[in-house]
Amino acid sequence: MTGATEGEVRKAIAAERRDLADVLAGLPERRWDEPTLCAGWRVREVVAHMTMPFHYSTARFVIEMLRSRGNFARMADRCARRDAAALSSGELTALIRDNADFAWKPPGGGFEGALTHEVIHGLDFTLPLGLDRHVPEDRLRIVLGGFEAEKSLKFFGVDIRGIELRADDVDWSIGEGTPMYGAAQDLILVLCGRKLPEGRLRGEPSHRFVA
Repeated sequence: MTGATEGEVRKAIAAERRDLADVLAGLPERRWDEPTLCAGWRVREVVAHMTMPFHYSTARFVIEMLRSRGNFARMADRCARRDAAALSSGELTALIRDNADFAWKPPGGGFEGALTHEVIHGLDFTLPLGLDRHVPEDRLRIVLGGFEAEKSLKFFGVDIRGIELRADDVDWSIGEGTPMYGAAQDLILVLCGRKLPEGRLRGEPSHRFVA
């Protein structure tokens, strides 16, 4: 449990979207074509994916899933590439900003899952771009609390058996075994299956999670 009320989580989602919109608004056009932590996606594909809940109705989502034979990853990739080609960087940024208060929840994830979605994908592009953005601690704690449920770890499929992840900027850890240290937002990326650049993690197991 995160301890945050629904209202607090929704305010955190809105604040995260507005902060990311500010980052994107200041991003030179050429940087929208740089790679991210999502393999095969540039910044514009990641942002296009983030905007899907704002302009895909339930019916359209179902149709897109059927076209992809029920494979969500295939559907998400196809739609992100299509939307990234169709929408300008300004339009994508506006979709993030104008829908800051949009009440979307991923299936089975609640509003905490929506915040996790925004935080993870924001880091997917801000980290490799070297923007050194720090997600505010109150939002991090909500996201970290979500990973304390076993189903969250199973969803992302990351094997941390024999490892204890310890944040060195907030009081938080998960797992048992050989310690691995890093900033809380970097450990969130590890738990979501991302490979990080050298130097962001410390401890013997860190080599397993480096690109």
